[in-house]
Order: sequence, then C-alpha cells, then structure tokens
Amino acid sequence: MAALLRRIAVLEARARGLEQEVAREQRIAGRAPAEAGLFFGAYAQAARKRRETIATARAQTEQALSQAQEELREAYRDLKKYEVAQASRDAAQAREAARRAQNDLDEIGLRGHRRRR
Repeated sequence: MAALLRRIAVLEARARGLEQEVAREQRIAGRAPAEAGLFFGAYAQAARKRRETIATARAQTEQALSQAQEELREAYRDLKKYEVAQASRDAAQAREAARRAQNDLDEIGLRGHRRRR
C-alpha cells in the first residue's frame, strides 16, 4: 500500500510539474506570439496527452489502492474474528480452571470437616 501511495504522490508531482511547464511555455509564447504560435499548438497537444496519461495512471493507481485497502479491511475483520474466538476460548479455559480449583478446595474442605467429626 505504501508503494501505491508513493506512486500517487509521484503522479501528483508530475501533474504539478506539467502544469508549471505549460504555464511557463504559455508565458514564453505570449511574449513572441508570431514565432511561438507555430510550435505552441503542437506543444499544447502533447501536454494534453501527457496530462491524460498521468490522470489515467493516477486513476488506475487509486483503484489499486482502494482494492488494497479493502483487502486490508477484510483481513482485519478476519483477524478480529479470530481474536474474539480466541478470547472466548481463553475465558472458557479460565472458567474451567477456576471451577476445578474451586472443586479441589471444596473437596479439601469436606475432608477436613469429615475428619473433625
């Protein structure tokens, strides 16, 4: 899951970098519209494709992250079931041990009472 979160962060950084690059290129093209006009259209189209590629990769990574989180939640629920079952078994064993100890003490008390008679 950490790798997926890192990948999302990298994709976000790429998207921010691309936006900054596009803004910079727009400023440059604005200063010399005659020369830049020929090239900026192709650049803008390539930037749009890169933006789409990044967005697609991010959506896929977020989907994988969502699936990993659901698997983790399911594993946690299963673990909790086992922990509850184990706690129940432990409590039953403790009650049984206490019952046996009490029976032993009761037996000792009865024997002492019989001897005194």
